Amino acid sequence: MTDNSRVLIFDTTLRDGEQSPGATMTHEEKLEIAAMLDDMGVDIIEAGFPIASEGDFRAVSEIAKMAQRATICGLSRANFKDIDRCWEAVQHARSPRIHTFIGTSPLHRAIPNLDMDQMAERIHETVTHARNLCDNVQWSPMDATRTEWDYLCRVVEIAIKAGATTINIPDTVGYTAPVESADLIRRLIETVPGADEVIFATHCHNDLGMATANSLAAVAGGARQIECTINGLGERAGNTALEEVVMALKVRGDIMPWHTGVDTRKIMNISRRVATVSGFPVQFNKAIVGKNAFAHESGIHQDGMLKNAETFEIMRPEDVGLTATSLVMGKHSGRAALRSKLKELGFELAENQLNDVFVRFKELADRKKEVYDEDLVALVRQNEAVEDRLKLKSLRVSCGMGVKAEAEMTIELDGTDQSVSATGDGPVDATFNAVKAIFDHGARLQLYQVSAVTEGTDAQATVSVRLEEAGRIATGQSADTDTVVASAKAYVNAINRLLVRREKSAPGADVKGVSYKDAG
Repeated sequence: MTDNSRVLIFDTTLRDGEQSPGATMTHEEKLEIAAMLDDMGVDIIEAGFPIASEGDFRAVSEIAKMAQRATICGLSRANFKDIDRCWEAVQHARSPRIHTFIGTSPLHRAIPNLDMDQMAERIHETVTHARNLCDNVQWSPMDATRTEWDYLCRVVEIAIKAGATTINIPDTVGYTAPVESADLIRRLIETVPGADEVIFATHCHNDLGMATANSLAAVAGGARQIECTINGLGERAGNTALEEVVMALKVRGDIMPWHTGVDTRKIMNISRRVATVSGFPVQFNKAIVGKNAFAHESGIHQDGMLKNAETFEIMRPEDVGLTATSLVMGKHSGRAALRSKLKELGFELAENQLNDVFVRFKELADRKKEVYDEDLVALVRQNEAVEDRLKLKSLRVSCGMGVKAEAEMTIELDGTDQSVSATGDGPVDATFNAVKAIFDHGARLQLYQVSAVTEGTDAQATVSVRLEEAGRIATGQSADTDTVVASAKAYVNAINRLLVRREKSAPGADVKGVSYKDAG
């Protein structure tokens, strides 16, 4: 039995998480995520379902061999072939585990057409077989929360007697409420013979948005293993999110006196990577790892944050691997946040100057969702005679099937016309290459976005371009019925704004974009 104050973290991102439609990962991506999970201190990694495919088998096998710290687990159905294949995949791990399961609710018993006695016999046979192969066996009664109470107790006792060392109680369809989750675990531990000799685990789905609450309630009821995934990835609405349970235990140790071995400082890094390789972006308002989790736009909140971060943040950004809080500049922002941001950008304004900029800032914020650093710089310098260094004079592009796209361009740079011809993978790429040939700026293209203002083939296209250079963010936008022309103008516009940012950056400061660019 584990230390009663320790909660084991069982991560199933590579198994249940990858079952999300469209979230399939490559072999190399699975190995990468497994290494990150192992490094951050996850106790058990469910690396896959070895019988599902040769690719899954190979991934589980290689993860088992490379893991330095975590127990490596494979999933198997309740039959000897699955269990043998699972053992073949995990047997070389420093600490291997077989996880076998069968659906025990009336709905799930009907699928293999087994009555209660027949299913009980199969559970006895398969768990015994698994234990003869591996000392570490986990058993799950799928859809446990909709299984009859007496029958659930019966099959849990059978699995324990057959040699299971961990009993996992899944809320397979996310139907349970927290009070039921805690009560179910508590009653099983109190009722089933031998329950005090094994670890009880909880696996909660998020169909009603209560997965994390149900998992923490199960811990309060006596469970000492939580099954979860990075970003809550998983079937349908997903699973309990790893980042949520470990941070809840960390922050609320006053009422939940349990701990995990997870290094929370590595949460944001793996969250971003899983979002990238799975193709499932993290929603902006997702707890802990969403881009807005440590972002503040309300003037009242921003003022409070500037005075004392604890007024509106219950955890520190660095606790999850971020460098700082973000004060997002928008229509709800106040003077205190504007003053702080302008100071960061190198502007020390007198009160009357600040008031003037603040009025124009509010007018701008009413017209756009988010105000970026270069917008603020432009507001401050609005009355200054600042000429754009680059001006697009002419553009001619040729492209087609089987030929390389070519752009012929003339740009006025610091008052002198310069012409160039450049090729690219398409007309826009060729156009951007031509700009770089005239003015090699070294900035990285962060965003290229095209939207039609009206319908039809003659629709006016609005193009947005965002560039990043040494932490400085510059955005350019332009509209034209010719998408390539609009792209060129937006690109040149962004470069001009970037040059203004270079001039106004505070000496030695690491000037960042106002908005929260990187999380999620």
